[in-house]
Amino acid sequence: MSALKRLLVGRPIATEEQEHQKIPKSIALAVFSSDAISSTAYATEEILFVTALGASSLALGLNTLVPIAIGVAILLAIVVTSYRQTIFAYPRGGGSYMVTKENLGRYPSLLAGASLLIDYILTVAVSISAGVAAIISIPALQGLRDQRVLIGLFLIAMITVANLRGIKESGRVFAGPTYVYIGMLSLLVGYGLFREYLGTPLEHIEFEPGAFEGTLASGGNLTLFLILKGFSSGAVALTGVEAISDGVPVFRKPEAKNAANTLVLMGLILGSLFFTTSWLAHHLKPYPSHDETVFSQMGRAVFGEGPLYLIMQVATAGILTLAANTAYADFPRLASFIARDGYLPRQFANRGDRLVFSNGVLFLAIAAGALLVAFGGKTNALIPLYAVGVFTSFTLSQMGIARRAYRLRQPRWQLNVAVSSFGSVATFAVLLIVAITKFSSGAWLPLVVVPAFIGVFLLINRHYRSLRAALVLEPGRVRPQAVNHTVVVLVPGRIHFGVLQALQYAKSMRPTHLAAVHVADDPEEMEELQREWEERGLDVPLDAVHSPYRDLVQPVLEFLDELDARWDDDTITVLIPEFVVKHWYENALHNQTALALKLALLQRKGTVVTSVPYHVSRQDRRDALDREQADEATEPASEAPAPPAPVGAAARPSANGDQPAGEDQGAVSGTTEV
Repeated sequence: MSALKRLLVGRPIATEEQEHQKIPKSIALAVFSSDAISSTAYATEEILFVTALGASSLALGLNTLVPIAIGVAILLAIVVTSYRQTIFAYPRGGGSYMVTKENLGRYPSLLAGASLLIDYILTVAVSISAGVAAIISIPALQGLRDQRVLIGLFLIAMITVANLRGIKESGRVFAGPTYVYIGMLSLLVGYGLFREYLGTPLEHIEFEPGAFEGTLASGGNLTLFLILKGFSSGAVALTGVEAISDGVPVFRKPEAKNAANTLVLMGLILGSLFFTTSWLAHHLKPYPSHDETVFSQMGRAVFGEGPLYLIMQVATAGILTLAANTAYADFPRLASFIARDGYLPRQFANRGDRLVFSNGVLFLAIAAGALLVAFGGKTNALIPLYAVGVFTSFTLSQMGIARRAYRLRQPRWQLNVAVSSFGSVATFAVLLIVAITKFSSGAWLPLVVVPAFIGVFLLINRHYRSLRAALVLEPGRVRPQAVNHTVVVLVPGRIHFGVLQALQYAKSMRPTHLAAVHVADDPEEMEELQREWEERGLDVPLDAVHSPYRDLVQPVLEFLDELDARWDDDTITVLIPEFVVKHWYENALHNQTALALKLALLQRKGTVVTSVPYHVSRQDRRDALDREQADEATEPASEAPAPPAPVGAAARPSANGDQPAGEDQGAVSGTTEV
């Protein structure tokens, strides 16, 4: 397992090397912006899925693309400006969670944290499902439509392994596909719009009535409700904008300046590509379909079905798949901040071998995979869940920045308050639009899940706070107390080296009371063990506990209760002799009684459990088998009983290899077996 881990994850990285793992702006743009930039591949289609279907028509839906794109671009500029302030105000990262925690209080920060965690899980699911949709839109791969979930799970596994290797290494892998996609999309819209306005206009996309569930003519009715619903679908292009503010510490120095410049560049690329894509779609007239994406239709119309179209589709599938990497970069880091504050399990705050928060990476992969399976890997089924958490965190973050600017009143604070306040109002309005227009389509689910997450946060925090309070040592309350120490050695069905070693260790502890106990369901077995105990001259009293139902745990617990009743104020140490086999797979040949005992005794107050391991080498076992075969060959007529051995005298085989008879008989102890 260790060799497999090294093969997949790589060599461990020392903490001192953390500074060398920071990334330049060129890689950071690919790592943190792939989610936002990738939305240009499906946001236009999501608008049409709303505005061109139902009571509306394709012609009316296409006419709304440019106005909606303008509205989204304006909103993007506001959000980027606000998060640029966040980066300089909180250069240690944490984004919306840290902003709301320090400026709005406990519960708003938990709301922002829960919303972002859910958003990152949905980011992976949506990105992977959109990437699979792009893959199966390639004519040669359309036969894989029924395998979209399996393909998605495979892609999640690949990205998970890449991120476990570290953000620097995964960033280098993912930078190439991101820049190839930006180049291909720029070529698509640039050449397409050039043909439309300065060259020979492109032909409209051929309409296939069987692949479109709506109508083509303009005689439909496009209501304000549908326009707002389409706007809320297009607003998913803003998802991932907050990612850079969460990951400021991974940038090279000066961290804040580099992060802010990367954020502005990402906003310019995203806004221009989304607007020009919608503009080109208005001219080419694609239609939303589950058989082929709008992006693929536009690619065929501009490039034909030659090499450029294939490169564009491969690049699209790559950026959509790798957009999940933004969530992999931010979810573990955000979870670590929340865990340090005591609202998530402490394991989320631990760094792995490669200086990444490995537990967060693995949890994200499992949660996103489950979501992908639950929704059949379809992007438009996940989008309504996607936007609620995004705009909740946007709203809270900008409210927090506005309050911070007003509280500190640094230079130009009035402008900062105005920009952030306007941004919070705008994103809150979008949040209401999403919640209302897409409530029945699944937007209700985050409204239930987010409060549930907050409830879990509070329960975890209550556990940590109560435990911390119980462990506090108050002055004057700690006084030395005498310990009445009772040691109990559990004895299996036969006496072997492990038992003798446990007895020797028990005596070295100098207990107040020492006892050995054997649980038996057969009286004859108990009599034979008592006889062997006496023959070996063991001076520790052996108690017999009858188990009519062949149980081990409950009789031991009852025996310990009797000892507690016999001696007051005592601490009981239970010694469990266990032999340790060489290979892990050999454990499957032994029952798990020792493990069950440890779990049960751990819950018992005033009880200490100690395993006394006895390591049995392969050579020892081979020698014992050889002696056994030699004894069977000689068949002595009679054999004198072995002289009694004092406790500890046979703790190891003697030089000539002699061992007590019966070492491998009966219920001998194993790695997890008494």
